[in-house]
Amino acid sequence: MILFVLAVGLSITMGLMGVINLAHGAFAMAGGYLAVVLINRLAVPYVPALLLAVALVAVLSVPFERILYARIYGRGELDQVLMTIGLTLMSMAAATYLFGPGPVTLKLPEALDGTVPALGREFPSYRAFIVGVGAAVFAALWFSFERTVLGAKIRAAVDNRAMAEAAGINTARLFTLTFALGCGLAALGGALAVNVVGLTPRFAIQYLVVVLAVVAVGGLGTIGGTMAAALVIGVADVAARYFFPGASAFLIYAPLLLVMLLRPRGLLGKL
Repeated sequence: MILFVLAVGLSITMGLMGVINLAHGAFAMAGGYLAVVLINRLAVPYVPALLLAVALVAVLSVPFERILYARIYGRGELDQVLMTIGLTLMSMAAATYLFGPGPVTLKLPEALDGTVPALGREFPSYRAFIVGVGAAVFAALWFSFERTVLGAKIRAAVDNRAMAEAAGINTARLFTLTFALGCGLAALGGALAVNVVGLTPRFAIQYLVVVLAVVAVGGLGTIGGTMAAALVIGVADVAARYFFPGASAFLIYAPLLLVMLLRPRGLLGKL
């Protein structure tokens, strides 16, 4: 579910905007550190702190999109990679300066610090909470994209931007809104991941390849495809660590290679 929340925002923005945004992990890291500050230092309750961190990152992403990203729309992949990876490196340096190089954790409320019974076993409450949040995000995004006018406009712009503009859709405003949504989702994933995988300044780039793998396997701009890919790669990762610990770092990319050979546009991408 963490993989899904981290990847779905990138899938949407890349599918709509056609930008290779390698700074997506930086926005996720920002969400994690904002949540740490709000909860650990300012004593904001956990759920309001999560929502506030997501909102702050989404709002702060708007000037980045308007001032920086708008300049590289339609330009070559190398320009996009250089600018976004540069933003990532700068964010890592800033995080190291502000928070230090070591890992940080969140103070969880008592309700999320225990276990819950399910299927005859006990599961950590926090992980169950993350699963619930991921399912809620999936349902909300699916409804928004499939059953609302805004979702129809986004899907139209993904399919054919020129035709969408000819139909009167303001694609520039749509790009800004979608970019803010994607960054907000990244921030949510980063905040949820703090107590699962840890948070250091390297977070901005540490899981970027896996997130990109989820996007590639699922297909650009697809909600269901991203969820399916996150489940496949997440389960493959856990299974590889359990059965083949010495080769787990390589085996999780087997689904990526298989899908890229058989369906280059992803599980639910257009053929």
